[in-house]
Amino acid sequence: MATALVRVLGPADARLLETVAEGVFDDPVDPALAAEFLNDPRHALCVAIVGGVVAGMASGVRYVHPDKPSEFWVNEVGVAPAFQGQGLGKRIMAELLAHAKREGCREAWVLTDDDNRAARALYRAAGGDEGSAQLMITFRLE
Repeated sequence: MATALVRVLGPADARLLETVAEGVFDDPVDPALAAEFLNDPRHALCVAIVGGVVAGMASGVRYVHPDKPSEFWVNEVGVAPAFQGQGLGKRIMAELLAHAKREGCREAWVLTDDDNRAARALYRAAGGDEGSAQLMITFRLE
């Protein structure tokens, strides 16, 4: 594998999302949505770039509350199948969590399905603690 550059993108980096390996995101990157995301200072997108191609990503949001220090929610992690099993996910998560810490977050968290063994292994490898069981309630707003 070629050496991967892993970093959090900023507003000037939208063009990097023009060349993304198949399977990194669920859907094709929409330039307008990418620009909106990258221009929001509370949103973060960390990518691994291999040979000029985005091979993996993790996104998250720093959120604030009136009675708690900032926390960071890891929204999604994706690594293209051709690049899986090479440690990219762990490197991306480490950089995203370091970013959250630099932003003053005291804690980060992520949700995944019980049966998603790959995600659970990645999060353990990145230092995550599964802790107690949680129940996610979804509200459809469409």
